[in-house]
Amino acid sequence: MDAKELIARRVALEIRPGTLVNLGIGLPSLVANYVPADAGVYFQAENGIIGLGARPPEGMEHADLTDAGGGYVSAVPGAATIDSAMSFGLIRGGHLDVTVLGGLQVDEAGHLANWKVPGKMVPGMGGAMDLVTGAARVVVAMQHAAKGVSKIVPECTLPLTSARRVDLVITELAVIEPTEDGLVLREHAPGVSVDDIRAATAATLIVADDLAEMRFA
Repeated sequence: MDAKELIARRVALEIRPGTLVNLGIGLPSLVANYVPADAGVYFQAENGIIGLGARPPEGMEHADLTDAGGGYVSAVPGAATIDSAMSFGLIRGGHLDVTVLGGLQVDEAGHLANWKVPGKMVPGMGGAMDLVTGAARVVVAMQHAAKGVSKIVPECTLPLTSARRVDLVITELAVIEPTEDGLVLREHAPGVSVDDIRAATAATLIVADDLAEMRFA
């Protein structure tokens, strides 16, 4: 498995049957590939779709059926389209069970920064602020470092997405749970030691007493 597939497979285990789930663009969108089709999970997109399916075969794309990032999607039986006001009403009203988002930084307080890329033009944070604040559970799916620089830091230097603490961070190296006491290392990837993870992490980690190897099924 490459890093993105490893992360997506592990995140998929956090998706419970019968839940309403929002997947961010990029890496988080891969999670749907590893959630069983019969799990009764409904994926939601901020632009107004509940019941996202996989990307359609080439030539079968529909211009009006896309995710929030503009990527073509299909719709599962029972899917619904709604306007963006209702879509954000679901998010802000606390009706989303889980949101899975990418990240640029997560710090020791569990704060996420994921919308402003240094030196690049960005249109804004989109729905990220609402998702992190409104979803019942927030899972960050991201690679552990960017260009050799740790994305798990003592304190975010990029603008925060929300003041709320996220619930879980999953990278290709580790599963980390932000808590009131700090970042707790819960799982390590196969073949990756605690020393490897600490060497790749700028923030301080608390190693759980029941630290386990990362599972994928």
